Amino acid sequence: MTRHCLVLGGARSGKTAFAERLALHAGAKPAYLATATVLDAEMNERVSSHQAVRGERFTTIEEPLELSHAILKAGKAHDVILVDCLTLWITNLLLANEDVATAVSELYATLAEIQQAKVILVSNEVGLGIVPDNAMARTFRDLAGSTHQRLAEICDDVYFVAAGLPLTLKGNAPDPVS
Repeated sequence: MTRHCLVLGGARSGKTAFAERLALHAGAKPAYLATATVLDAEMNERVSSHQAVRGERFTTIEEPLELSHAILKAGKAHDVILVDCLTLWITNLLLANEDVATAVSELYATLAEIQQAKVILVSNEVGLGIVPDNAMARTFRDLAGSTHQRLAEICDDVYFVAAGLPLTLKGNAPDPVS
C-alpha cells in the first residue's frame, strides 16, 4: 500500500522544501501539483521563485480547483505527487463559491483509491494564532483545520515543520533526506 503523507507548517516554515525532499526520495518520476493562482505581481514572483528552486526535478502541473481529478490523472504517469498547497486550494474553492466539504470528501476518496502513486500534501497550519476578527477568515481557518484533521486520518505519515525541522505527528520518522 502506498503511504500518503501530510506536511503541515506555518508560512516560511520550510514545509515545502521538506516535502520536496520527501518526494525526490520517494520516487523516480515526481510531479509537483501546484494549486496557486497568480493574481498579482507579488504572487507571480513567489511562483517564479518556487519554480526556479524546483528546476527540472519535477513535472509541474497547475490545477487550482479540480485537485482530485488532477491527482488521478497525474498518478497514471508519476510515482509520487506533491500537492502544494491545500490552503491555497481551499481559498480558490471559496473564491469560486464551491463546496469545500464536498471537495475535501472527493480528495479523501481519491487518496483512498489511488495506490499507484504516493501523494504528499502540503498545507499551512493556520489555527495556531489569534482568532480572526471576521467571519470569512474564521470560516477559512475552520475549513483548513477540519480538512487537515480529515486528511490526517487517511495519511500514513503526518509531519509538522517549524524552522525547517520536521516533527513526526503520525507514522515513522522520515529517512534522512537532505
